[in-house]
Amino acid sequence: MRRRTLLAAAIAGAVVTPALASGTARAADPGPSVTRTGTTTLDSQALFFVSYDGLVNNNSFQKNGLLTYKGYQYAVWYTADRNAVVGRRALGAGTWSTVEVGHTLRYNDSHNVISMGVSKVDGRLHLNMDSHSDGFTYVKSVAGLMDNPAGLSWTASRFGSPQSTLDGLALTSQFTYPQFISTPEGRLQLSYRVAVSGNGRNALAEYDGTKWTNLGEWSSSTGTYTSEHGSSTARNMYLHGIDYDRGGRLHSFFTWREQNGAVMCSSGGITNHDTGYVYSDDRGRTWRNNAGTVVGVTGGSDKVSVNDAGLVVDPLNPDHSLMNQESQFTDSAGRPHAIISYVPGRFGQCTTNYVTDRTRNGRAFHVRRNASGTWQKTEIPVPLNSSQRTKLILDKYDNAYAIFPFGRIAGASAASGYTDWKILFDGSGLNAFGEVVIDETRVAQDGVLSFMYQEKSSGTTPSALRVIDFRLPA
Repeated sequence: MRRRTLLAAAIAGAVVTPALASGTARAADPGPSVTRTGTTTLDSQALFFVSYDGLVNNNSFQKNGLLTYKGYQYAVWYTADRNAVVGRRALGAGTWSTVEVGHTLRYNDSHNVISMGVSKVDGRLHLNMDSHSDGFTYVKSVAGLMDNPAGLSWTASRFGSPQSTLDGLALTSQFTYPQFISTPEGRLQLSYRVAVSGNGRNALAEYDGTKWTNLGEWSSSTGTYTSEHGSSTARNMYLHGIDYDRGGRLHSFFTWREQNGAVMCSSGGITNHDTGYVYSDDRGRTWRNNAGTVVGVTGGSDKVSVNDAGLVVDPLNPDHSLMNQESQFTDSAGRPHAIISYVPGRFGQCTTNYVTDRTRNGRAFHVRRNASGTWQKTEIPVPLNSSQRTKLILDKYDNAYAIFPFGRIAGASAASGYTDWKILFDGSGLNAFGEVVIDETRVAQDGVLSFMYQEKSSGTTPSALRVIDFRLPA
């Protein structure tokens, strides 16, 4: 199949020289390092229950569960009594101020995360919560709250009442995976999935400071995918992220999940397959593949489809328990990087138990496009020891950091072409449950890697929710 072999030759590019692989690194640039500077407690008794092998307060795909804006950091979570809370602190402060926003979590479903976004055009904080193939709850702050944090008190009166629409705009009755992204002009966009796992579509809405507009769907659930085992005619595109780079390009890595389990070698696996990539240069209205060919129009009849050519940047069949919604980041030159993870073929060509096999043999890989436009892939030599997701950030020198389950951190230097991955922090003493929530916005603002984690517990016994900070190379 042509789409599966698009970049087969490019994978061999992982053996090129470090200078070519990096493209931008200078000999004087420091390599990756982390220096722990402190830990703060958000909630000593936060809500705890395990579903889908994760926690509602610490699912790494929530964007953003932790963010930084104009010298203050913000966090969202559910308390032991199920109340949705948003906290803030001045950067470097040891304590957080908290506000309940008037919503109570409905179900013990770890996908019902809280996500935050900032509309820079009017200085509002926006929250979307409690949505897994269902309706959602939306709350926004008063205008200007984010622009003058030191001058405006942090009280419930600064937030509006919970809504089941976006200020009257109803999107879909089956809404999942809210992700807020700020456009270069200061507008706020909301990425979300319409319908359900295995048969869903990605869509965008946009807030201009006055009103929300539904831009429409941009991925398709239709088309035929055929593996060596069977075929499927429905699916959904799971995003590894959706992010603007410094130049205003919108990037998104993804994987497909098929509805029909006949495409797998074993019913104990998962139907995720292939890592794909698309981008948009017109604020998400038009989507292009790696070669620049238009493959979809948001709100139009032509949507990004499993049968479109040029989407796959790392081919993989559904037999290796490929993770969905992992992680992505862009470097200082606007080049896209991603973390993906699965069970490599050296451990067998058929996973029969998704959680067990990933925990025993899963590995993470760093996939990126280099300066010459070639895609490269490097295995990170750190066993996952977990079925869960790994996060990615890049520092000011474009060194890469993978934040693994349990709060472990590995790093690789741009100067080496990202071939020198090693553990920088082993997570000892954190007692973290699994996935962590990264503050993707803080790294560029003050050179700090900050992430939220929840301590292990059992059953539904509440546990501590904390934020840990690491200084990156200055």
